[in-house]
Amino acid sequence: MPLVTSKEMFKKAYEGGYAIGAFNVNNMEIIQAITEAAKEENAPLILQVSAGARKYAKHIYLMKLIEAAEADTGLPIVVHLDHGEDFEICKACIDGGFTSVMIDGSKYDFEENIRLTKQVVDYAHERGVVVEGELGRLAGIEDNINVSDKDAAFTDPDQVEEFVARTGVDSLAIAIGTSHGAYKFKGEPKLRFDILEEIQKRLPGFPIVLHGASSVMPEYVEMINKYGGNMPGAKGVPEDMLRKAASMAVCKINIDSDLRLGMTAAIRKHFAEHPEHFDPRQYLGPARETIKEIVRHKLVHVLGCAGKA
Repeated sequence: MPLVTSKEMFKKAYEGGYAIGAFNVNNMEIIQAITEAAKEENAPLILQVSAGARKYAKHIYLMKLIEAAEADTGLPIVVHLDHGEDFEICKACIDGGFTSVMIDGSKYDFEENIRLTKQVVDYAHERGVVVEGELGRLAGIEDNINVSDKDAAFTDPDQVEEFVARTGVDSLAIAIGTSHGAYKFKGEPKLRFDILEEIQKRLPGFPIVLHGASSVMPEYVEMINKYGGNMPGAKGVPEDMLRKAASMAVCKINIDSDLRLGMTAAIRKHFAEHPEHFDPRQYLGPARETIKEIVRHKLVHVLGCAGKA
């Protein structure tokens, strides 16, 4: 099956009350782990690439690895640019075979966000590529994203209809209390479902996206700390909140930090138990299996998209 866009995926997800997992990829082992788990669970899939990952691994290497994964699994796979910061990177990814891009104009005022987003939408739609926009700003740190708590802002439901109508975006990332990175909450986690409900009323049937939605699975934080790490107070989004969001208008949930934590935990554990090993296959193999189990858990128990490919 060739690479696909998310349009049909999101339609089915909205109607079925589940969400599609959008997993960030950086290298071969991560891509293999995600796609093998999705194949075993027969789940649709979004593999997303940040600007940092694209710089680290190079666009052509990631595309060839994803094409190999698609050929190996036969799954419907979307290749998505995560947090494109300007028209140029979106254009490069569209021209380079991505089937979906995000243009993140959330740091600009409303009118400039609309102008930039529409510029990307016009270029993408002419080439059969879908576009995700963003309204509101998430706090936290991830790759080149660094937003302080004081600069974060919830999405204003009064703006969503105008934004979607004037830009023509295919999906919308909103800010309701999730956060990038592993340190998401200082107090008890709380998502603004009242905002999500209001947006769902304003945009019936329209796919919504949650960024910064890793759960920061405590078993992997504990493993990292046990084997020499130092991550006190890391706390993510409770999985029951993500399940609730997936049952509403949220059709795409982004997961990155959980994969990083799991991979790091597995490698630390391996070296603690086998300090004599130096072959990358010896420590990247267990890391790949750990990511695979994390992805399987998300597909089945959080996103609800197992069996939906």
